[in-house]
Amino acid sequence: MSAAMAEGYLAFVWTPAGYELHEEHGDPPHVGDAVERDGRTWHVLKIASSPLPNDPRPCAYLQG
Repeated sequence: MSAAMAEGYLAFVWTPAGYELHEEHGDPPHVGDAVERDGRTWHVLKIASSPLPNDPRPCAYLQG
């Protein structure tokens, strides 16, 4: 895996059309943090391992 892919984190976001997985830059937020995305405020429910195979990045699960 490239060093670029190992940086950042994933955001797992619920939308009316279904769940979406987004690549984000920087350090992952903490549980309970509010995150601004696409003009909306989301709250971090949990931080877990990436759902993608062989991906070392953490994944933030967000709820609006």
